[in-house]
Amino acid sequence: MIRIIRFLKDLKYLFKRFVLIANVLPVLFGFLIAWKYYGVSFSDYFVSLLLLITGSGMLVAGALACNNWLEADVDKLMERTKNRPTVTGTMSLRTVLWIGLSLSFIGQLLLLFINFEVAVYGWIGWFTYVVVYTIWTKRRVTWNTHIGSLSGAVTPLMGWAVIDPAIHVIPLSLFLIMFLWQMPHTYAIAIRKYDDYARAGLKMLPVVKGYQTTICRTSIYIALLIFVPLLINDMSPAFYILLSLLNIAWLMIGIKGFRTKDVKKWADQLFISSLIYLVGVYTLYLIFV
Repeated sequence: MIRIIRFLKDLKYLFKRFVLIANVLPVLFGFLIAWKYYGVSFSDYFVSLLLLITGSGMLVAGALACNNWLEADVDKLMERTKNRPTVTGTMSLRTVLWIGLSLSFIGQLLLLFINFEVAVYGWIGWFTYVVVYTIWTKRRVTWNTHIGSLSGAVTPLMGWAVIDPAIHVIPLSLFLIMFLWQMPHTYAIAIRKYDDYARAGLKMLPVVKGYQTTICRTSIYIALLIFVPLLINDMSPAFYILLSLLNIAWLMIGIKGFRTKDVKKWADQLFISSLIYLVGVYTLYLIFV
């Protein structure tokens, strides 16, 4: 029993449970928004929904495990990653790699059972996160965050594509929101964990360019979010008004960074507000679509 509990605890850190949930939820919301938009029967897509949740969950978990395997050396240097099994030694690197690749393969296969488009979006997310982000850019350039954001931005497309092709203004607008949103969100994390990233030598924007540049970029990306709703032309006025107010409120928090005396406290506020913002966005889409 103790071994089982310890194994489950290791999996919690290996799969970064909150990151896992945060990546699967937009997939689910993408499906629900498409389901409501087209007014299709839920029972007709019940099996596909189960495959979607299970497949995307396994694919994300596999990607996160592969990330752990690839970053075992730098994880040893950071406080935030000290409990990962690749650091504590409770799992061998070979075991972690095996888990990562196995889950990735099975998850990708389950998505393929739904349709080819869903599987393609899943593959794009996995490849950009594991290969382009983790291997090629995270240790070399500050724009690694853009790559990581691209990986997360495909999640609502996966959910929508279960019902209809995602080359549609609504899922594409969600893609843009997810991409732009992840920049300030990730910058907030990088500021909060500045010492860890600096110690590990990872090229995060606050570490390389400083706080002021990061605050400036944060405000720019939040400001760009204000224009995304303009791409949609068939929502009610209430949708545009409420989403605009949500965007402006978050922008005010971003701009606050220019005059703050405690950057890390501001980063905490930015991080929490980023979660509230994203939940608000998906709620508005689901209500008004």
